[in-house]
Amino acid sequence: MKKDEKYNRKIENDAENEYSDQVEGRNAVLELLESDRDINKIYISDGEKHGSINKIIALAKQKKVIINEVSKAKLNQMAQTENNQGVIAIVPPFNYCEIEDIIELAKSKKEKPFILILDGLEDPHNLGSIIRTAETAGVHGIIIPKRRAVGVNSTVAKVSAGAVEYMKIARVNNINDAIKYLKENDVWIYGTDMNSDKFYFEEDFTSGVGIVIGSEGFGMSKLVKENCDFLIKIPMRGKITSLNASVSAGIVMYEVVKQRGI
Repeated sequence: MKKDEKYNRKIENDAENEYSDQVEGRNAVLELLESDRDINKIYISDGEKHGSINKIIALAKQKKVIINEVSKAKLNQMAQTENNQGVIAIVPPFNYCEIEDIIELAKSKKEKPFILILDGLEDPHNLGSIIRTAETAGVHGIIIPKRRAVGVNSTVAKVSAGAVEYMKIARVNNINDAIKYLKENDVWIYGTDMNSDKFYFEEDFTSGVGIVIGSEGFGMSKLVKENCDFLIKIPMRGKITSLNASVSAGIVMYEVVKQRGI
């Protein structure tokens, strides 16, 4: 390869890294292919021609997505997660929505809004797990802040097992402004706080609901807590006094499901 060609290839790769993201793992890539999201190309490890890889190849060809075979070492070098399972899809950056889109989705389904608000979550594994549970629980959308919080990346997509492709996620400048907007649209805000006097199952979640889950280390910020309509807690009977954020979110989400009978 000539020097100029090498330089151009480097620019091309740099542009791809800057303006695209990647989804890794067989289930996540299959869900991606079965969704309507654009895919730039798919890399598979040479020799990986068994099991679900064959289904990925078939779907990719059907959708006219470029497939590149590379060595296992090259694929591992490209990977952003620990277990790519021999496949990586390159996609445009995640398409965040607006809060209005979440409200409109609830209206289109003739349902009361069911929304998660994540206040400063930093662990992509927690975000991915929450998205996966939220999708199965019928949550209309998730709100996350732009700063000091994890966004949707390859780890989140993989941990969500593809659920991220079906979940509306709004990324906002200010969580408190988002809470104000939700209140104006008949959504009651419930913050999870271990110091609350009320258990989560004692509240009525049959109206519009926004559940706030705080960050892993510090919980909700002071102002977000003050802006909640209600504070709720989960009973703790053991010696450990806190739960993983994704576990807390799952417990409260399914109380909403239970009360709404969906």
